[in-house]
Amino acid sequence: MLNKIIKRGQKKVPKSDPSDFVVAASGNRSSGSVSTSNVVVNHASRGAGAGVGVVNNSTQQQIVMSAAVPAPGTMEALPLLKDVPMAERQSLFLRKLQVCCYQFDFNDTMKMVREKEIKRQTLAELVDCVQSNSLKISEINQEEMLKMISVNIFRCLPPASHENTGSENVEPEEEEQYLEASWPHLQLVYELLLRYIVSADTDTKVAKRFIDHSFVLKLLDSFESEDPREREYLKTILHRIYGKFMVHRPFIRKAINNIFYRFIYETERHSGIGELLEILGSIINGFALPMKEEHKLFLVRALIPLHKPKPIAMYHQQLSYCIVQFVEKDYKLCDTVIRGLLKYWPVTNCQKEVLFLGELEEVLEATQAAEFQRCMVPLFRQVARCLNSPHFQVAERALFLWNNEHVVSLIAQNRNVILPIIFEALEKNIRSHWNQAVHGLTVNVRKMFLEMDADLFEDCQKQYTEKAARASDLEKQRDLRWQRLAAAAGQGG
Repeated sequence: MLNKIIKRGQKKVPKSDPSDFVVAASGNRSSGSVSTSNVVVNHASRGAGAGVGVVNNSTQQQIVMSAAVPAPGTMEALPLLKDVPMAERQSLFLRKLQVCCYQFDFNDTMKMVREKEIKRQTLAELVDCVQSNSLKISEINQEEMLKMISVNIFRCLPPASHENTGSENVEPEEEEQYLEASWPHLQLVYELLLRYIVSADTDTKVAKRFIDHSFVLKLLDSFESEDPREREYLKTILHRIYGKFMVHRPFIRKAINNIFYRFIYETERHSGIGELLEILGSIINGFALPMKEEHKLFLVRALIPLHKPKPIAMYHQQLSYCIVQFVEKDYKLCDTVIRGLLKYWPVTNCQKEVLFLGELEEVLEATQAAEFQRCMVPLFRQVARCLNSPHFQVAERALFLWNNEHVVSLIAQNRNVILPIIFEALEKNIRSHWNQAVHGLTVNVRKMFLEMDADLFEDCQKQYTEKAARASDLEKQRDLRWQRLAAAAGQGG
């Protein structure tokens, strides 16, 4: 999981064409201090030099003229950054950024094809420039680059699939996968942001002025995107920000917390829960010991309640990884986690039960004897119910617990408590469970207990036989009462 994130930082991007283009337009819209990229904009009211950043080395000041985002018009070729003198590259970089601020309608594939290609080539060259460190980007240009990135990626997301159809009852995992039409441009913008963050030339003290709390919060909001490619980039970028900008770490954890709370208690719909949990998995892995109280509260208030929402299957693998990371860091949390699982144990959803049993086994792997003893009574009452489940996958998964050596060791140490709890469930399976595989596994578990402690097994069997006899007597008495009542009613009639 973490390897995928690390590999992202080494990904190559397509090279730009040997020639680039510029958009010239008479119309414009005001954009404050939004700068431009490798395109020349010819306006009727001002010369071609408008919007260029000027560096005054003697006074160490840099002034950026406000430039308007161009509308599509006539095109003219522009040199690549590498083809102009070093002194002109900052201004050319700035103008290139302006072209990349233009937004296109990708729903019509035949509309403005050439302009779209110009922007794609421009973005590809900017990525190459940042990746190769061929140009030390000025602070002003860094700020303008982050503004351009924000214009492109922080947008109104389209309505979710269930909002389009109005079918609230459709399972999220059954919805058709949505793919962003503007991805040819959007991917390059994300790649540019990633390259900027991971670059050794990026000064964290400078960058944190542009990548601030507001920027991070908007990144987190973008995890609502239904396009898995976009969420993958967001995951990688946010993880890199967390690693590089230590000042943002508490804020990021708190913001993710809030997303989880809204998902659990309000919407139960969010496309990026799995990706956010992947980020948290590596964060939890790096927690220092002894663990802070803040982190333990996060486990109790956010992670464990994430077992409650119905679409848990979409992110359970990542959630389980985070939970296991916690208990491996601090085994004393096992009791808290197991009781949390029991609190949210599904009643009618069998597939969820199978997931819970798998996670339970992983947690028990990290559980020590003292913590196990605190929760074993309610735990094995639930396991006994699972053993008798008419859904064979639930019963089978519960019986698989006895294939785990560590779990069997814990059970063996506490067999005096556990066997009386589950003995009746084992006997019911042997006598009446419809599935042959479940029947065979139950016989094996029963045999294991017999070999473990024959005396205890005989005591449990004796108690079970006596209980069954009492139940049979009660049933006979009940039948006899009904017969008497029926006879009395017949005589009275």
